Amino acid sequence: MMRAEAGGPAGTDEAKTRLSARLSAHLSAAGYRPVTPPVLQPVEPFLELSGEDIRRRIFVTQDEAGTELCLRPEFTIPVCRLHRALADGQAADYSYLGPVFRLGGHEPDEFLQAGIESIGRTDTPAADAEVLGLALEGLALLGRPEAEVRLGDMGLTVALLDGLGVPPAAKRRTLRALAAGRGLDGVMNTAQSEDRHAGLLATIQGQDPKGVRAFVEDVLSIAGISAVGGRSAGEIAERFLAKAAAQANGGAGLNAENRAVIERYRAISGDPDAAARDLRALADEAGLLRQPAFAAALALFEERTGFMAARGLPVERFRFAGSFARNLDYYTGFIFEVTAPAEGDRPGPALVGGGRYDGLLSHLGSPAPLPAVGCAFWLDRAARNAPSSETPDA
Repeated sequence: MMRAEAGGPAGTDEAKTRLSARLSAHLSAAGYRPVTPPVLQPVEPFLELSGEDIRRRIFVTQDEAGTELCLRPEFTIPVCRLHRALADGQAADYSYLGPVFRLGGHEPDEFLQAGIESIGRTDTPAADAEVLGLALEGLALLGRPEAEVRLGDMGLTVALLDGLGVPPAAKRRTLRALAAGRGLDGVMNTAQSEDRHAGLLATIQGQDPKGVRAFVEDVLSIAGISAVGGRSAGEIAERFLAKAAAQANGGAGLNAENRAVIERYRAISGDPDAAARDLRALADEAGLLRQPAFAAALALFEERTGFMAARGLPVERFRFAGSFARNLDYYTGFIFEVTAPAEGDRPGPALVGGGRYDGLLSHLGSPAPLPAVGCAFWLDRAARNAPSSETPDA
């Protein structure tokens, strides 16, 4: 064991470099090929597929032809784009280490991330358990063995909303409220006359979606605007079309009965086995077990827990929360976040987080749908907050 002196060097650049190299070697030895996607990336995939938090914080520039580019704000989309160039349609595992760039916040605009992406594996619960296991092993190598694990499941959440018949616009707004930790008051049904866009919505009902998208893009182009609130013209058009369809069908929000079920789902919390029992009880009362998609999502949840236990992971110490969602739109299933232990009433900082994003490769143009799961380490946080007493050797 190598002993670190009080006050350093765990937070120094030298220690961070050493710990990063140790983590990269471990991930590579686990079969994850090291890759380095370009720092400059096309901005459009991030505007369409990232969460609102990242969309607001992207550094945007243009090349000589006027094409909008950005400094990579995260690695998952760049690694998936690189996979399309290297092995499109095939299975592959990748690891990475490098800087990412996000404007503002309480941390530097440039910070270091490492991580893994497993693309194309069809043994979903085993792959999910492996990624979580490697995340915890990596934190131990970084000197952070005592971390707190929070689990969620976007597949279960989406299956719940679909099983309840939540309208598309309300479904999207509910998912965003969950990701932002907001209540559901803003998703409830309101009178159509209160919508300031009621006239526009009535006009575009039943219109050709391509024509509506072209109209919105033309209006923004004339105004010299490429995005509003981090949303592309296409995304804005999709939102108007969804609201128009919902208005035609009697409302775009949640009804009181559905909200009550969703609030009960959000309140479920506990270790994975206890959470599964509570989820099954809620689903039985709400009639969701008769919905094939929800039943399959719940079965996958339980199978994943079994694979975690088989890897020797301490599932009894993990905590599932129905209210937990990560702030990236592309997640479709299992999600997790590992934080430093809480300090009093203050939650510890997130050190690693990840999840499953089965639709992302298709959104990026892959001809074959490829399941995928991965995670990212916030190395600056891990090094800055690492215990000063001991740092393990490789």
